[in-house]
Amino acid sequence: MCTASNYITESHYFGRNFDYEISYNERVTITPRNYEFKFRKIDDIKSHYAIIGIAAGVDGYPLYYDACNEKGLAIAGLNFEGNAVYLEEKEGMINITPFELIPYLLGTAESVDEARRLLGEINLVDINFADELPLSPLHWMISDNEGNAIVVEPLADGLKVYDNPVGVLTNNPPFDKQLFSLNKYMGLSCRNPENTFSDSFDLDEYSRGMGAIGLPGDLSSSSRFAKVAFTRANSYSHIDEASSVSQFFHILQSVEQQNGCTFISDPDLYEYTIYTSCYNTQKGLLYYKTYNNSQITCVNLNIEDLDSEKLINYSLICEEQINFVN
Repeated sequence: MCTASNYITESHYFGRNFDYEISYNERVTITPRNYEFKFRKIDDIKSHYAIIGIAAGVDGYPLYYDACNEKGLAIAGLNFEGNAVYLEEKEGMINITPFELIPYLLGTAESVDEARRLLGEINLVDINFADELPLSPLHWMISDNEGNAIVVEPLADGLKVYDNPVGVLTNNPPFDKQLFSLNKYMGLSCRNPENTFSDSFDLDEYSRGMGAIGLPGDLSSSSRFAKVAFTRANSYSHIDEASSVSQFFHILQSVEQQNGCTFISDPDLYEYTIYTSCYNTQKGLLYYKTYNNSQITCVNLNIEDLDSEKLINYSLICEEQINFVN
């Protein structure tokens, strides 16, 4: 289970919590412009936009969980179990696998509008990456430098593309139902409420934050959607880089999962927030934290050799880094 969001100040920020019970040795992976993308059903792409993101530690191919290209288009794939449907190959369509969707879109599109046009021609085919790495059931949030955002969901009758006015995505139910569920919370506010319960007696404002009473705080995907949508919509920060990045992490920390709170199976297997990513899509900067390292680490796309043919990898720093001042 995961949560993705964007956030706009002077720059556009995009990222996600990656919540899962096991790690696949995730790492920051930079795909230079001349790395050859090989596809299962369409022609290989030898030249494309450079990409930075976090991918599974599989040698030779960037299995991106989330990523951003040098033009500022960003994508995150989130679990969509029980709803995602991948189809057979269709003549006249761009037949790609789900694990090829991020490389294909980020390699060729500069904006949400361009990605939307490509999605109208795409058919996601049911082909595993490998026998030991079957497909994950996913849906995707896509956002760009202008703050435009869409959600892409593979359903039985093909890809559905939704405008995303709240800039948030979690897991189930499908996005249109997640969006509709926010109607339940329209009375919430960052300000303390007035007494509309009754005019026949007084009620006290006994605490700050009472305007958000009713906002869910559990770890289910629908509750996380409402919580981060409210937090993002009411977030305030200065517009400088450090303040914006800090606030973005605070937005996603409002729904992070602590190890031990979401039981998966014995022995001692729980879902938790393995990492949180934050992209400044305009500057090509990827910031991240990991569960056991709360210090922010940054990787800069633009200081690498982006005309190379080889992947560039940086292991995630997962050990806590504490600043001792005495």
